[in-house]
Amino acid sequence: MNPKLINWSLFFILSIIWGSSFILMKEGLKELSAYEVATIRILSAGIILLPFALKGFREIHFKDMGKVLVSGLLGSFFPAVLFCIAETQIDSALAGMLNALTPLFVIIIGFLFFKSSVQLNKTVGVVIGFCGMLLLFFSKDGNTTNSNMIFSSLVIAATICYGINVNLVSKYLKHIGSLNLAAVSFGFLIVPSAILLYFLGFFNHSFFNRALLISSSASIVLGVFGTAIASILFYMLMKRAGALFSSMVTYGIPFVAVFWGLLAGETVSGLQILGLMIILTGVYLANR
Repeated sequence: MNPKLINWSLFFILSIIWGSSFILMKEGLKELSAYEVATIRILSAGIILLPFALKGFREIHFKDMGKVLVSGLLGSFFPAVLFCIAETQIDSALAGMLNALTPLFVIIIGFLFFKSSVQLNKTVGVVIGFCGMLLLFFSKDGNTTNSNMIFSSLVIAATICYGINVNLVSKYLKHIGSLNLAAVSFGFLIVPSAILLYFLGFFNHSFFNRALLISSSASIVLGVFGTAIASILFYMLMKRAGALFSSMVTYGIPFVAVFWGLLAGETVSGLQILGLMIILTGVYLANR
C-alpha cells in the first residue's frame, strides 16, 4: 500500500478518535470527578496494553526506561488530568479547539530545548496561532464558562506537555517500536492509577446507578480507544511521517470535537470559530 495513503489514513482515524475524546470526558464528568475520569482512562489503557507491556519491558533497554516513563506522563497522564479538570468549567468543543495549538508548541519547545531550527514561516505561524488563541480566550457568547481563562489555560498546559513529548520521542525514542513504547509507558502507570482510584473513593460508588455506569463506561472507552489504541497509532504515525506531520492531526481533531459538542447542545460562537481558523492558519504556515 502507498506509504502516503497509510499515513493519511492514520491521520484521519486519529482525528476521529481524539476528536471524540472531549465529549467522552464530558460524559464521564456527569457522575465522576475529573480525577476519577482521568485515572480510569489511564488505568483502562494500561490494562488493555498489559500483555504488550510485559513483552516490551524485556525488549526495551534499561537506560531508556526513564525516558519511556516520562513520555507516558507527559503524553498521557498529565494531559488526561488537565483536560478533565478544564472540562468541568469549559465546553468540550472549546477544549478541542485549544488542542489545535499542539503543533505550535512542538515548534516552540523544539527550538527552545531540542535545538530545532526555526525559519521565518514558523515564527509567523506561531504568532498567528497565538493570536487565534487569544481570540478564543476572550470570545464570549453569554456563557461565562466558555471564556474562563484559568480553565482554558489548563488545556494550554496539556498541549505544552504534548509538545514536549513529541520532541522527546522524536529525538530519543525513535529506535523503540511504537507498540512497545505505548504499552510500557502505560504499564508503568497501572499500579499508581489503581492506588489513586482507590483513594479517590471510586470503588465506594453504587454501581447499580445507571448514570454512574454510563459515566464509567465513557471513561473506559476513552482509555481503550482515546488513549491505548490512539497512542499506538500516534507513535506509529510519528515514526513513519515525523514529529510535525503527526502533530498536525490537530487539524482534524477540533472539527470532530465541535461536531460532537453541537450534537450535545453546546454553544459555539462565531468568534470561537474565527479563533480556531486563525490557529489552524498559523499551524499551516508554520508547517509549510
